Amino acid sequence: MSILFSQELLIYTALVLLVPLYCLYSRVICRSGNPALVLPTNWPILHMFPSFLANLHNLHEYLTLVLAGSGHNFRAHGPPGTGLRFFVTCDPTNVRHIFTTNYTNFPKGAEFADIFDIVGGSLFTIDGEPSHQQRAKVKGALSNPRMAATMAACCCDKVENGLLPFFRRMASTGTPFDVQELMSRFMFDLAAMPFFGVDPGLLSSEMLQDMLHMDAAVALDTFMEVGFSLLMTPSSYWKLMRWLNIGPERKLKVARMVLREFAAEMMERRKMNTCFVGNEDEQEDGDILSCFLNDPDYADDDLLRAMIIGYMFAARDTVGTTLTWIFYKLAQNPNIVSNIRKELSPIASRKAAVGVDAMLIFEPKETRSLVYLKAVLYETLRLYPAAPLECKTVVADDIMPSGHEVHAGDTIIISIHSMGRMEGVWGEDCLHYKPDRWLSVGGNNMRYVPSHKFLAFNSGPRMCLGKDIAIMQMKTVIASTLWNFDVEVMDGQTIQPKQACIQQMKNGLIVKLKKREM
Repeated sequence: MSILFSQELLIYTALVLLVPLYCLYSRVICRSGNPALVLPTNWPILHMFPSFLANLHNLHEYLTLVLAGSGHNFRAHGPPGTGLRFFVTCDPTNVRHIFTTNYTNFPKGAEFADIFDIVGGSLFTIDGEPSHQQRAKVKGALSNPRMAATMAACCCDKVENGLLPFFRRMASTGTPFDVQELMSRFMFDLAAMPFFGVDPGLLSSEMLQDMLHMDAAVALDTFMEVGFSLLMTPSSYWKLMRWLNIGPERKLKVARMVLREFAAEMMERRKMNTCFVGNEDEQEDGDILSCFLNDPDYADDDLLRAMIIGYMFAARDTVGTTLTWIFYKLAQNPNIVSNIRKELSPIASRKAAVGVDAMLIFEPKETRSLVYLKAVLYETLRLYPAAPLECKTVVADDIMPSGHEVHAGDTIIISIHSMGRMEGVWGEDCLHYKPDRWLSVGGNNMRYVPSHKFLAFNSGPRMCLGKDIAIMQMKTVIASTLWNFDVEVMDGQTIQPKQACIQQMKNGLIVKLKKREM
């Protein structure tokens, strides 16, 4: 016992003394313009842990640099006793093996579930048969024609009566605003409406004092940001912090309380609404939560709360974040904006806007066949995937298609962010924003790209169930916005991704709008 204690003391002392020096060293090297010098170094005892810590503030770009120089795969280990054994990859053949060919050997794992315990039991954390059953239930709800119509109607209503009126006010006064915060509010409302049958109203100025819903939105961000850092931290460290209620775990404790209160309120409001409606069949088709409330397999309130919060993670963050990056890239590429408007023009010519301030709304049935707009969405997701990393745990020893061995207990990090920036995967122009790469010859159809090469919507048995809904929502927002307004990104901003499970912009995105002259 004393020998083990001495080893741990030695490791912790080395971390305290050497990691700050290495962090300072790497920052200086980065500013000197020679990033090759901060590639992972396999130090005695500490292995690559200092390198990871030193670059945690810019991990996505760091992993891209390392993966590009190491053939799309590399290993990283922490000090003995920390349990940090990583295999990092962005190799499409490995991804296919992990997500499809041998996916049962690569679950998210118990540690991932412990970190994101607030959504424990939901699709966010579970694997195997429980995941299969829950996915079938959710898929059935989402594929219901009445549900699909409800979600499309909610999106159009929120764009027409919430988003575009706000844009018109901002354009008329020339007032800059943070489009990322706005998209977060918009998607919070849009996610809640078809799931709970309740509109939180975060997009409405009169609802700005609704602190429960605002706090819930902040708590979602906290979990995505803090959870990301914990994935790279020895479990013994963050479990000790949780026990002592200090550091990031203190923030997570507050976030858990807020999110549980929000989920409980949504369940209560939904149950009360059900009591006042006589036709139960209409209720089951009216929102997603109803089909779970009426199912005895989901009678556990803790499980329902976890599912509610997990749904809000998926529905709010992924689409809202992607919309922000789309606005940013389109503001830099006016030629692409012109191409989108050209594709929208035949639809617009069949619609009539009534009144001086009237604006055109492009409905899902009208934008469904728009190929170029879809290519713009995919190109944005290629370079700025909403979820930049996927983490898996190895159950049994295996050999990757790349020839690398992985061992039981290893953590596999799939860098989706890096995959979109690999010349060996996407060609010499991989860093260029080119929607045309997604189009077939002639530009009339989308080119086939396998999901293990483009992981924005996951792959294999865990393919995103809300993919079509997300595309519908993004098409409606982008088409309706670009046809009615010009978007200008304000100068002087530092645009960089937040280091979190969801790749939001660290400092938001301040834009200004101008109403288009038709």
